[in-house]
Amino acid sequence: MTTEVSLPDRHASQAILSIAGSDPSGGAGIQADLKTFTAIGVYGGAAITCLTAQNSLGVASCLPIAPEFVKKQIQLVLADLPVSHIKTGMLGSDEIAGAIAEALRDFSGEVICDPVLTASDGHELFRKTKSNTGLEALLHTATVLTPNLPELATLTERNLETVQEAVEAATALLARYPKLRAIVLTGGHIREQAGEVEDFLILRHKSSREILTAKHARLTTKNTHGTGCTFASAFGAYHLLCGNDQEAFFKAVAFMDTVLRQSAGLALGKGKGPLAHHLFRDKA
Repeated sequence: MTTEVSLPDRHASQAILSIAGSDPSGGAGIQADLKTFTAIGVYGGAAITCLTAQNSLGVASCLPIAPEFVKKQIQLVLADLPVSHIKTGMLGSDEIAGAIAEALRDFSGEVICDPVLTASDGHELFRKTKSNTGLEALLHTATVLTPNLPELATLTERNLETVQEAVEAATALLARYPKLRAIVLTGGHIREQAGEVEDFLILRHKSSREILTAKHARLTTKNTHGTGCTFASAFGAYHLLCGNDQEAFFKAVAFMDTVLRQSAGLALGKGKGPLAHHLFRDKA
């Protein structure tokens, strides 16, 4: 006798694709993205842009994949799976960014871009060109950006120190890229001595902007490897489930807060330890 199993809802037949680098220690990159998708309950695919030699102590070296091969990975996944959301992370080079932009030229879904340009240990993760035409083309496909303060400063070529400066820089990006609908600015690098972290959602409206904030206690922990990758992936996964920027933002913030707390006692790695995605339990 067979038992029929019905799908929970229509979202079960949708997928999210991560386009990012590989972290062999499992803490960041593609590995963190797929763990996040699974923890939240969405199906994830993965197109790899770069191989890295790294662990919790830092990145030793990086080997970018041939741009055409990255493009082929994306094209084959999009031709086969019902991908409604794409999350991009580490790109590796401007040429790879351009190849991704070409592969996404006709993609009509959500593109959540996490502008991973430098590792937390200072290792450069993006090989620039003189004009960065590939990165520019990719940013023109993005519907949402999820930078931290240093990444936002790099993208806007500004010296950012205050919340006001950061919000103005984000607003400038919204004006620069017409398809961009929202910027999620993670606040871990803002007022780093404060006991509270404030994350920002800056939304584009026809003739104005809307700014929403989420405040939560700053948690002291060494297990922070892959937080940027995880947050962007959580936002993409929750947006797939709810289709709403505000709800996805607040749920991603809550997810990160829960995972950071549940990871605090983990003893893995000799440096910045990884997040314990596998221990995630929704407290809601």
